[in-house]
Amino acid sequence: MLLQGALDPILRATPPLKKKKNTFCSSSLSLFCNINSNSISRRSTKTNLMTSNNNNSSHRTDNYLRHMESMKILPSGAGRIPHLNAVILGESLATEEDDFVLPSEQFANQANVQSPEQYLEMYKRSIEDPAGFWSEIASQFYWKQKWGHQVVHENFDVTKGNIKIEWFKGGITNICYNCLDRNVEAGLGDKVALYWEGNELDVDAKLTYTQLLHQVCQVANYLKDIGVKKGDAVIIYLPMLMELPITMLACARIGAVHSVVFAGFSSESLSQRIIDSKAKVVITCNAVKRGSKVIYLKDIVDTAINDSAQNGVSIDVCLTYENTLALTREDTKWKEGRDIWWQDVIPQYPTTCPVEWLDAEDPLFLLYTSGSTGKPKGVLHTTGGYMVYTATTFKYAFDYKPSDIYWCTADCGWITGHSYVTYGPMLNGATVVLYEGAPNYPDAGRSWNIVDKYKVTIFYTAPTLVRSLMRDSDEYVTRYSRKSLRVLGSVGEPINPSAWRWFYNVIGDSRCPISDTWWQTETGGFLITPLPGAWPQKPGSATFPFFGVQPVIVDEKGVEIDGECSGYLCVKRSWPGAFRTLYGDHERYETTYFKPFAGYYFSGDGCSRDKDGYYWLTGRVDDVINVSGHRIGTAEVESALVSHAQCAEAAVVGVEHEVKGQSIYAFVTLVDGVPYSDELRKELVLTVRKQIGAFAAPDKIHWAPGLPKTRSGKIMRRVLRKIASRQLDELGDTSTLADPNVVNQLIELADS
Repeated sequence: MLLQGALDPILRATPPLKKKKNTFCSSSLSLFCNINSNSISRRSTKTNLMTSNNNNSSHRTDNYLRHMESMKILPSGAGRIPHLNAVILGESLATEEDDFVLPSEQFANQANVQSPEQYLEMYKRSIEDPAGFWSEIASQFYWKQKWGHQVVHENFDVTKGNIKIEWFKGGITNICYNCLDRNVEAGLGDKVALYWEGNELDVDAKLTYTQLLHQVCQVANYLKDIGVKKGDAVIIYLPMLMELPITMLACARIGAVHSVVFAGFSSESLSQRIIDSKAKVVITCNAVKRGSKVIYLKDIVDTAINDSAQNGVSIDVCLTYENTLALTREDTKWKEGRDIWWQDVIPQYPTTCPVEWLDAEDPLFLLYTSGSTGKPKGVLHTTGGYMVYTATTFKYAFDYKPSDIYWCTADCGWITGHSYVTYGPMLNGATVVLYEGAPNYPDAGRSWNIVDKYKVTIFYTAPTLVRSLMRDSDEYVTRYSRKSLRVLGSVGEPINPSAWRWFYNVIGDSRCPISDTWWQTETGGFLITPLPGAWPQKPGSATFPFFGVQPVIVDEKGVEIDGECSGYLCVKRSWPGAFRTLYGDHERYETTYFKPFAGYYFSGDGCSRDKDGYYWLTGRVDDVINVSGHRIGTAEVESALVSHAQCAEAAVVGVEHEVKGQSIYAFVTLVDGVPYSDELRKELVLTVRKQIGAFAAPDKIHWAPGLPKTRSGKIMRRVLRKIASRQLDELGDTSTLADPNVVNQLIELADS
C-alpha cells in the first residue's frame, strides 16, 4: 500500500512551507500569497497573469522548467493583483472571462502537494534524479527482492538501436499482493474495498479487503487447477460486476497475463484478441442489463470462440458467471465440456493461494487499442513500473486521502478501468465504487443518486458523459445533495471550457477542483494533470506534467518549439508506467511511436501551450482538418460549437472539398426542447467564426438527435466520416454502439 507518508523522504528535501494568516502560503513568490475573494478584479479584458517566453524560438533545450518557473512569481510583488480574472475555489465561474480557479487556503493546507514551490521542487528532483526519486517511492511497496543497481535502463532514440524501456529490473514483487495482502496486513481487512451498484435501483453488494482477497484466491486456485501458468494469456469479457476486478487480480496473483476485452465489442473484435494473444481461457458472463436493454454476452463469446478455432486458436474452457438479474441459467446457450458455470466451481476452492513472485519487467496485462490498419494493437504493460506509477499518480492527481470514497465511471475494458478502477486505487487501500448500469438509467439523475448513496468524495468521468448530462435539466443534479464530493476528474478526451465550467459550477457546486487528466492506454497513467492543491486551474487545460514526465511540443520536423505555441505532443525520456512493446510486433511499436520524431515518444496528439505555460490538448493529429492550408483541430471547433447555449454536444469531421482540400462538417446535438432552424445554424457558424476565425467555420451543420457512441461513451468518428462523405455502404461494424439506431437517424437527417 502506498501509505500517506510514501513521499516523506522527498518532501524532506523540499523547503518547509511556513503558513501565514489569511494567505495561501508565506513565500512572497507564491502565486497564492495575499489573494482573497475581495482582492480579485473581474475585468472583461483578459491580461497575462505571468511573464512568459513568447519568442516562439524553435530549439531543443533541456531547461524543462522554462514554462513553469514564472508561474509561481507575482508580476509585481506580493499583494493585490490587478486585472487577474480569477475566482477562488468555492466561488462560481460567473463568466467566460474568468480564466483561473485558485485553490482555497483550506484546500491547499490539507493537500498532498500544497503549492507551486513544492510541486516544482519535487518535479525538478524527479527529472534530475529519476532513479532516486522513483526508488524512494517504490520502496514503500513490498518487494521480495530489491531491484539491481540500475533503476532505469532505456533507449528512447530509434536511431541508436531498438527501443527498450526497463524500470526496477531484477526487483521481485507481485501487484496483487501489494493491492490486497499488504492492505490486510496493514489492518485494513475490514475496510470496504468495493461497493457494487447494480443496474436496477436498490440492487447492490460490497466486499471488504479480506473478503476480496479470499475471492481472488479462489479464482486464482481454479485457474491454476485448469493449467493456467505464469505468462499464459486469459481473456476476460465481463461487464462491470465485482467479478471483473476479482479476475484481473487473480490473474496477476499467479502471473497470468490478463487481456480484458470491453463487454461491448463485437464477436469479430473479441475473436481478433483471442487469436492474437493465443489465450487459453475465456471468462465471461451469460448476459448483462444496461438500462432496460439485455446484452447476451455468452452468444457473442460463442461466435468468437468458433471463429478463433477456425483460425487455429482453440479455447478449451469458457468460465461463465451466471448473472440471474439479466438471464437465467436455463435460457443460456451451452456447450458441455467447454462451458463451466462460475458459481458451480469457484466457491469450492480454498481462500488462500500462494503468490507467484514476478520480476518487475514480467508482463502484467495486454490491452488492445484500435489501429489505423484495422488490426488492433496489443499494448503490453509490465509489473513493477506500472505498479509504482499508477499508485503514485492516483494519490497525487486526486489528492487521495484514506477516508475518500472513489468512483470512476470507466469500464475495466479500457485502460482507465485498469489503472484507476482496479490497480491505482487498491494500491492505496482505497474504497472503490463499481456501477453496472447506464448513467442515465432510470433517469439522468442516477449518477448523483449513487454519489449520495455511497458518499462519494472523488468522482472521475469522461467529458462525453458531462456533455450528455448537460443536455438534461440541472434539476436532475440539484435534487441530490452531492455534498460529499471533494474532487472531480475528467478523462478520455479534451474537455471543452464550457463543459468544464458546468462540471465545476453545477456538479461540484464550485467547491471541487477538477483533475483534467491527459494520458493514454500506452502511458499507463497520467502524464499531464493538475495537482488540485498546487496550481491554479484553467477551464479546459490539463495544466502541467506529472513528476518524471518531460512533455515537449515539436514542429513537423521534430524540432522543439519554445514558449507559446502549437504542434505535436511528444515526451522525452521514459517514465515507470510506459508500455514496453506491442505484443508480437515490436517493429510496429517503434514505427508508430518512436520513428515519427527520433528521440521522442510521439503521442499522436496535437497540443498547444499558452503564454503561462499551460498545456491544452487539441485532439488526435489524425483528427486535424486541413482547410485551405489551415490545420484545424476538431476539438477546437467542437469546443466553440458547444459554447453556444443551445448546443449540447458536437462532433466535427473533415470531408473532401474540391477547392479547400477539406471542409468542416459538424454534427450538432441540441439541448432538449430546442427546435432545428436555419437561424440557429447561422448562429452556430457565427459562434465558430467569432471564437476561432472564418477559416474554421463549418460548411455543414448536420442536426443529430444523438451521436454514435460505444457503450463506454466514445464517439465513433469513423461512422460520422462515412455519413458525411455519403459512403453509406462503408459504415463497417456498428455492433459496439450503445444505440445503433442513431446511425439511421443521422442518415435520415443528412439533407435536412
